[in-house]
Amino acid sequence: MGRPRGGGRLAMAGALILSGCTVGPDYVRSAAIVPAQYKEVKGWKLGSPRDDFAKGDWWKVFHDPELDTLEAQVAISNQTLKADEANYREATALIAEGRAQLFPILSYNPSLTRASGAPPTTTLSSEISGSWTIDLWGRVRRTIESEVAGAQASAADLANARLSTQSALATAYFQLRETDSLYDLLDDTVGQYKRSLDITQNQYRAGTSARSDVITAQALVLTAEAQKLNTGVARAQFEHAIAVLMGRPPAGLSVRHGKLAQSAPAIPIRLPSTLLERRPDIAAAERRMQEQNALIGVAIAAYYPDVSLSGSFGLVGNPALASFAKTNPMWSFGMSAAQTLFNGGLTAAQVEAARDTYEASVATYRQTVLTAFQQVEDQLSAIPILSREQRVQVEAVTAARQAVQIALNEYQAGTQSFTTVVTAEATALSDEEALLTTEEQRLLDSVNLIIALGGGWDESKLPTQ
Repeated sequence: MGRPRGGGRLAMAGALILSGCTVGPDYVRSAAIVPAQYKEVKGWKLGSPRDDFAKGDWWKVFHDPELDTLEAQVAISNQTLKADEANYREATALIAEGRAQLFPILSYNPSLTRASGAPPTTTLSSEISGSWTIDLWGRVRRTIESEVAGAQASAADLANARLSTQSALATAYFQLRETDSLYDLLDDTVGQYKRSLDITQNQYRAGTSARSDVITAQALVLTAEAQKLNTGVARAQFEHAIAVLMGRPPAGLSVRHGKLAQSAPAIPIRLPSTLLERRPDIAAAERRMQEQNALIGVAIAAYYPDVSLSGSFGLVGNPALASFAKTNPMWSFGMSAAQTLFNGGLTAAQVEAARDTYEASVATYRQTVLTAFQQVEDQLSAIPILSREQRVQVEAVTAARQAVQIALNEYQAGTQSFTTVVTAEATALSDEEALLTTEEQRLLDSVNLIIALGGGWDESKLPTQ
C-alpha cells in the first residue's frame, strides 16, 4: 500500500486518534473472603446505625458532652491529619498533571535581531509552535486511571487516619475517666481505713486489742493514700495525650474530673458484606488494586511506538515594512513515531514487575479484609463476656462490702481478730478495682467495635473519578 501524502497523513492521524485503544487489563475488583454471617453475633441485633452514628460522629453514642467537645477538635487541629490532608491534595494534583499530557503543548517564541551593515537590518520573528504526543495506546489514560485510584486510596487513608485518631482520643479519655474513678475509690477507701484505724485505737485504749492492730491499720491508711496520689501520674499523661491528639500543647488543655460511665452503649451490627464498604482501610487497599492494575497498562504501552505531531506558524522579516504581515509567513508541520527496537528485555521485565505488584496488592486487600473480620469478631465475643463478668463482679463487690462490715462488728465485739478485718478490706478493694477495670474495658471494646465496623464512614464518601 502506498504511503499517504499531505492531507492523507492528516486523515490517517485523525483516524488513529479516534480509534486509539487502551492496552492493559481492565480493572475488575478481586473477590475477598467474606462470611455469610458473623460467628460471634449471638446476642446481637442486626440493624442500621442511628442517624448520629451514620453521619460520622460515632462517639455520640456514648452520650458524653465532654467527649463530644474533645472529639470535635480532632479533625480541625490534629497535625498528623493535616499532613495526611496535604498528601491527599498532592494526589489530586497528580491527576491534573496526568490529564495535562492529553493535550498539545503550545509555545510562543518571538525574537528581534538588529544587525549592523550598510544599511543596518532589523529582523522580527514571531512564531507559535506546538507539539502533541497522541495517546494512541492509552498510556496516559492508564496513568490517569492509576492516579485517580491513588487519590481515592489517599482519601481513604485520610479517613482511616482520622478514625484512628478519634479512636485514640476516646481510648485516652475513658482511661482518664477510669483513673478519676479509681481516685474516688481510693479516696473512699482511705476514709474507710481511717474509720477502721479509729476502731483499733479505741480497742487498744480499752485494752482489748494489741498495739500491732493500730500499726497495721495505720499502714493500710498510708498505703491507700499513696495509691490515691499515684493516680495523678496516669491522669496527667492521659490528659497530655488527649491534648496532643487535639493538636494542642499539653499546657493548653485541662479536663475536669469526672466518673467513668458504668454502662456501654448498644451498637447495631450490619451484615458482614457491608463491612467492605464501611471500612476506610479496606477501601484504600481496594483502590490500590486498581492503581496497580492500571500501571500494568502503562508498562505494556512501552511495547508500542510513541506518535507525535508537531507544527509551527509565524512571521519573519523587517517590522518596518508595511508588507511584513502579508508577505513573510512561515509554517511547518510534521509527524513522527518512536519505537524501541531492543532494550535487553527491559520492557518485559517492567510489565512482569507491574503484574507482580498488582498481585501483591490483591493479597494485601484480601488480608486487610480478613483482619477486619477478625477485629469485629474479637469485639463481638469480648463485649458479651465482659457484660456477664461485670454483673458477677457487682455481686462480688456487694458481698465483699458486707464481709467488711461484719468483720468490723465482730472485731469490735472481740470475737474476731483484726487480721480478718484486713483480709476483708483487701478483698473488697480488689473486687472494686476489678469491677472498675471491667467497666473501662467494656467501654474500650465498644470503641474498638465501632472502629472495626468503620465508624460512621462509608465508601460513598470517596471522591469520584
